Amino acid sequence: MTDATPPVGGRFRAYQAHLDRPDGRRGRGHGGEQLTVPPADFSSYYGRPILKAPVWKRDIAGYLFTGGLAAGGALIGAGAQLTGRPELRRVGRWTALGGIVASAYLLVHDLGRPGRFHHMLRVAKPTSPMSMGTWILTAFGPAAGVAAIAELAPRLPQHGVLGLARRLAPGVGDVAGLAAAATAPALATYTGVLLADTAVPAWHDAYPDLPFVFGGSALVAAAGVGLIAAPAAQTAPLRRLAVAGAAIKLVGGHRMERLPVTGEPYRSGHSGRLVRAGNVLISVGAVAALLSRRSRLLSMLSGAALVASSVATRFGIFEAGSVSARDPKYTVVPQRERLADGGPAADGADRPAR
Repeated sequence: MTDATPPVGGRFRAYQAHLDRPDGRRGRGHGGEQLTVPPADFSSYYGRPILKAPVWKRDIAGYLFTGGLAAGGALIGAGAQLTGRPELRRVGRWTALGGIVASAYLLVHDLGRPGRFHHMLRVAKPTSPMSMGTWILTAFGPAAGVAAIAELAPRLPQHGVLGLARRLAPGVGDVAGLAAAATAPALATYTGVLLADTAVPAWHDAYPDLPFVFGGSALVAAAGVGLIAAPAAQTAPLRRLAVAGAAIKLVGGHRMERLPVTGEPYRSGHSGRLVRAGNVLISVGAVAALLSRRSRLLSMLSGAALVASSVATRFGIFEAGSVSARDPKYTVVPQRERLADGGPAADGADRPAR
């Protein structure tokens, strides 16, 4: 006697074909029994997330902000150097140094052991954003430090060895300031590439826009510090820079928020509130910057709003990535859509969540 029951694989394929009928109706099984399927709740095996959420702490969100601030400060310092604005140059250089020192501290604190950063310097891998980022930080930091310390030259004695240092420091500082500015665009944007290179859905799907959002946010943050600290007579370029940075950030951010599924964390929940706060603050700060030509108070308020917008944006994007990694919906639904469109079902799934 032979067993008439089809194998398990055959039963599954028959059942799947039954569910995929063109008329969209569910048929009936043998004997007229209605076949039903429970509604999808996007839960994973034993309730475990499909992706491992990033192990990064909020130190990294702060690192994203301070790194961008340092890059923007170096660009402002170099621009002021080339256009003869010494007070603005000084603010830009010290902003670059303060930002990169804070970045190094936050990064090392998250790594847990300083030696882990040193180990990254043993290789240079152009295809790895993390490897390239380590080298960018290594090149930018000393140059920004030399440029900022050169601003102390006028306080040195005029005679002796220190007098010689006083005479040499301005030229050395100018060269170092330009070197820091040359690496600043890479420093401002590589973190966006780094996040997009992971499998975290909200970051990975935003890969065309994250570097622009981070770049625009970096310009806005540094312009905000300049509007607060520099004399009003030298801040005209900062007002234009604030508007340009805000436009870049808002356009890129709008594209991210409009992603069909993985853009949801940028629109809802705690992460969505942070992103919206960043959008409001950057809009208010940019408008106030344009109107602050003769008002020192308005200039400072504008600068504070711009800096706060950059902080809110970085933390909002960081939180959005964590939310999308924990909820299986943001992994499953885009994969189903890509499969329905004839594309690979698991685009980016081979990348670690990091």
